[in-house]
Amino acid sequence: MSAENPRTTSAAARRRLLEDGRASGLYSGAAWSLGDAAGPYDRGWTGTRALEGPALDGHDLWDLASVTKPIVGLVVMALVDRGVLGLDDTVAHHLPRYSDSPHAARTVAQLLDHTAGLPGGVPLYRDHPTRASLLRALGPLPRNAEPGTRVTYSSQGFMLLGLIAEQAAGQGLEQLMADLVGAPLGLTGTGFRPGPADRSRAVATEDCPWRGRTVVGEVHDENAVVLGGVAGHAGLFSTLTDLELLARCLLDGGAPLLEPDTLTLMTTPRTDHLNLRRTLAWQGQDPVGSPVGDTFGPASYGHTGFTGTSLWIDPEAGRYAILLTNRVHPSREERGFVALRREFHTIGG
Repeated sequence: MSAENPRTTSAAARRRLLEDGRASGLYSGAAWSLGDAAGPYDRGWTGTRALEGPALDGHDLWDLASVTKPIVGLVVMALVDRGVLGLDDTVAHHLPRYSDSPHAARTVAQLLDHTAGLPGGVPLYRDHPTRASLLRALGPLPRNAEPGTRVTYSSQGFMLLGLIAEQAAGQGLEQLMADLVGAPLGLTGTGFRPGPADRSRAVATEDCPWRGRTVVGEVHDENAVVLGGVAGHAGLFSTLTDLELLARCLLDGGAPLLEPDTLTLMTTPRTDHLNLRRTLAWQGQDPVGSPVGDTFGPASYGHTGFTGTSLWIDPEAGRYAILLTNRVHPSREERGFVALRREFHTIGG
């Protein structure tokens, strides 16, 4: 009798893990895919779109949260490929409204790799309930590090990047996303601000105290809500199938999104001399404390999202891993998801 295929064993272990996570109340549902440039070799889903919702069916729409950042980064790098943007361009060059800001001289590259010195998750929405007010508040935010001296993960920096891309291209970020990422890859379920038909298949996120209701098909991030649901740091929704197409594109060299040299530039670690490993818009594989454990190689890169999403690419091993959950449903309390995510990624195969 032949030995069991190790991939089959690993796939069964991952499914058990994610089913147990659902049973333990870490989320109402999860979807996953592992594969290579040829396609997935383990994919599936378990659970429901909400605690009292319909079962997942594989066509579900997930709030990507901060996985938005590297996809917006792809938009930025596509504009670099086209000569519309330069990595050394400054905030003030494209956004004169911030010419007196502490961040005026920060570059596109520094915003992408989180070395601009901008602060992290500032809840601007609490005091600035309109788009105009929140954008004004971005300017005077104090730096928490000198530029280039420390990686400080900053949603605010990616808000600026989204604005820079719009100003440079003369198009809204929603359209840029569709034209430069969605259309070339044939993505049918990825975008900002889902319409009514798409919201009907969206996975629920938080029972939000600020909004007084359970959020379904509307961006979870409150700053992004105030910005109208379209922002550089959060707001994209996507499906398992679309993220598989994106992962395969990245493993296959980046075409038709980017020139191969541009993808290499984007995904090469830039901050190893600092406190965290970062590339242009992607998280690198930190030697200690990686969110995906230690089975991915040092050249691997990816991103996680606060709602319980992640996409990770290992170009040397030629594999990707996608995990989609609604770990903020019904609340954002950490209930053990971080450990589950790490275990998911460390199961072999």
